[in-house]
Amino acid sequence: MNPPCGGQWVRYVGDVMEFTLCGLSSSAGELRVFLRTTIGRGRQVREEIIRGIEEPGVQLEGSWRDVPMRFDGGVWSVKLALTEVGWFQSKAYAVDAEGRQHWPDGDNIGLSVHPNSCRTANTIYCAFPRMFGPTKTRSETASMDHDPRIISLDDQGYTVIPPGGGLRDLKAELPHIFETLDCRILHLLPVNPTPTTYARMGRFGSPYACGDLTAIDPALVEFDLRTTGVEQFRELARGVHSHGGQLFLDLVINHTGWGSTLQENHPEWFLREPNGDFASPGAWGNVWADLVELDPNHPELWEHMASAFLEWCRRGVDGFRCDAGYKVPMPVWRYITARVREHFPDTVFLLEGLGGGWADTAALLTEGGMQWAYSELFQEYNGDQVAGYLEHALTQSERVGTLIHYSETHDNSRLASKGRAWSLLSVYVMCVCSMA
Repeated sequence: MNPPCGGQWVRYVGDVMEFTLCGLSSSAGELRVFLRTTIGRGRQVREEIIRGIEEPGVQLEGSWRDVPMRFDGGVWSVKLALTEVGWFQSKAYAVDAEGRQHWPDGDNIGLSVHPNSCRTANTIYCAFPRMFGPTKTRSETASMDHDPRIISLDDQGYTVIPPGGGLRDLKAELPHIFETLDCRILHLLPVNPTPTTYARMGRFGSPYACGDLTAIDPALVEFDLRTTGVEQFRELARGVHSHGGQLFLDLVINHTGWGSTLQENHPEWFLREPNGDFASPGAWGNVWADLVELDPNHPELWEHMASAFLEWCRRGVDGFRCDAGYKVPMPVWRYITARVREHFPDTVFLLEGLGGGWADTAALLTEGGMQWAYSELFQEYNGDQVAGYLEHALTQSERVGTLIHYSETHDNSRLASKGRAWSLLSVYVMCVCSMA
């Protein structure tokens, strides 16, 4: 069979996929040959996933169909147009004159179909809105920690958070991002409220200590009498779209910050230590004590999460970076991606899988319904390392999903800490590798 059984492929909406089967012992007149596939049945695939979670007693088997293959030039073949985003499977088989089925050896062919807009030019500008305020041109801001006035207020128990940037400050930079730099995607770090009193990381608090999945941090909103925070977020989304760009949002669903809306209203949805304490997540030997970890074994929580993704889509978000996505079980992502694609079929899910195994990443990029994942190229430093990892990234991008090269992440030291020359060189390498 071609493509070979057990293979995995990435294609795009608008492509045509050809399947062939040859080497059958019986003559063409004695056989009927079919491609059993879920291609063209995206709605049914999503319905099976969603109903399987929401109504576990109901079993649906309507996503598979048999497409007749035609005999021509010594082989059986069929061509199918790819019109839907999603994960699909296929395998050809023959039926002989006695009605017996004959299947080629090997697993089904896996096909991850991405939105047509994702074919190329996926240059991402990653923005932390707080940094677009009065201090945006400073090389460092830690000096404020040594200000005697701030130290005095800290000692008295006050929360001192200097002014930062907001959504409208970032909106003013869109011409630079999309016209001067020629980026196509604006990726926002989380915009949700974060703890400002207890369990706060640093002076500003970590943006990944989410207080409410659908709320907007008031610190990012400009006060006026005519608009809400949500409306100002929509202003930014419209600005991105007016430049022909797409807006991605970081959304965190494996943990929250302490005192979050979920923790207050549904403490039963969180993991506990053996002594009854709320558990904090971690990786690479670190424990992030400003966070509290969710327990994914609650279907009601899945519904809450899916509703949050849909709400952000309604506000103009085109894709999501899924923080620590490997810590969220496969069935949860299958449910969320299926729910979102019911209404927003071209939504892109970008997996942040750093800290997880490659098998987890590959599974989430295929069966999990995601399209993109972080590459680890930014963690390679010499020529041999870059060349070796790039070969892996290019191969896997064609098989399971595109690996996206970030020049740095919030989990590593800033490039600027090694100097301007190193920073510029590293960004240049990432851009060249991305175009490759």
